[in-house]
Amino acid sequence: MLYFVPTPIGNLEDISLRAISVLRGCEVIICEDTRVSKSLVNLLNDRFDANINIRNFIPLHTHNEANFFANLDENFFDKNVAYMSDAGMPGISDPGVALVRYAQKNGIAYEILSGANAALLSVVASGFCDKEFVFLGFLPNTGKDRNLAIQNALNLAYPCVIYESPKRILSLIENLAKFDSEREIFVIKEATKKFETKFKGSAKGVANELKDANLNGEWCVVISQNPNAATQAISIDDINTLDIAPKAKAKLLSKITGRDVKKIYSELIASL
Repeated sequence: MLYFVPTPIGNLEDISLRAISVLRGCEVIICEDTRVSKSLVNLLNDRFDANINIRNFIPLHTHNEANFFANLDENFFDKNVAYMSDAGMPGISDPGVALVRYAQKNGIAYEILSGANAALLSVVASGFCDKEFVFLGFLPNTGKDRNLAIQNALNLAYPCVIYESPKRILSLIENLAKFDSEREIFVIKEATKKFETKFKGSAKGVANELKDANLNGEWCVVISQNPNAATQAISIDDINTLDIAPKAKAKLLSKITGRDVKKIYSELIASL
């Protein structure tokens, strides 16, 4: 059996009783960083007398992912194996999703345990979300792709959540302010930890606050929804009813279906 075990994002007491119970029964831990996972197990044993006796820690990260799966024996999961990310829910912004897909493809039984998650914590703390939000994870680090991603975040019809490092948090908020200075945002640093800090206000106002703040730590940013964005997605039928040239219509249909624009154009011309 393969278990995906969430780990605390800051406060050790956020580990669940079920997570400790599962880890007690596992022989192997697959993890992003063996040092982090070994340290967590030691802390759980010291603080809560968890009695977790795992000795085999196997790394799975971006740099060894291809080699890991190429050399993986399906019988490996005949024993109880846990996967843990460095912090939070596994499979979000880490290689856990590749392990889920491997298990699905090869008929390996797996379970996802519930637990700590920075995105959910932040969106609830922001007060922006009634029921729907968009999770964007980490944006591209630099260049045109980053600017486009920031503008996309500001154009969404729902609140969105972004993870950011201490090195880029100020520039991110300053860029948000550059594009939409009055957009309301919520920023939280070191969630669940002793020095958890929250900021809420206009992008411009929060940017000014952060200039004098200690930026060390992990950050989560929640951007309120664009009040002018449409919440109803355009459908194929909507496009087909538009009174526009077939070439333009074919391009729109290609965008939302992924089909070849030339084939769509040919079909539209044939139906005239």
